[in-house]
Amino acid sequence: MSRVNPTPAERKFDEGRLMQVLVAPIVSEKATSVAEKSNAVTFKVLQNATKPEIKAAVELMFKVEVQGVSVVNTKGKTKRFGRSVGRRDNVRKAYVTLKPGQELNISGEAA
Repeated sequence: MSRVNPTPAERKFDEGRLMQVLVAPIVSEKATSVAEKSNAVTFKVLQNATKPEIKAAVELMFKVEVQGVSVVNTKGKTKRFGRSVGRRDNVRKAYVTLKPGQELNISGEAA
C-alpha cells in the first residue's frame, strides 16, 4: 500500500512525462561559463516542471548523476512589431549541477 506523501526516493515519475520535461538545452555565453565553473548544464524546461522531475529526466535521458537543480523563471518581454504589440513566452530555465566526475556533452562535438 502506498503512502500519502512518498519521499522523493520512493516517488516514481511517468516516463512519457519525463521525456517532455526538458524542452531544449540552452547554449549561451552565460550557460557555457556556468558549465565550466560549476559543472552545470542549462536546460529550457516546461513551465510546470518540478525540481525532482527535472532531476529524474536528466538522469534518465543522459545516464548521469545529478547533484542539484536550480530553477529560474524569466518573464517574457513585451515587444512591438510596427503597430502591433507582441509578447515573448515566459521561460523556465533549469541549472542542473552534476556530481563530480560526471560529464555531459550537449554540443555533439568530439572532446
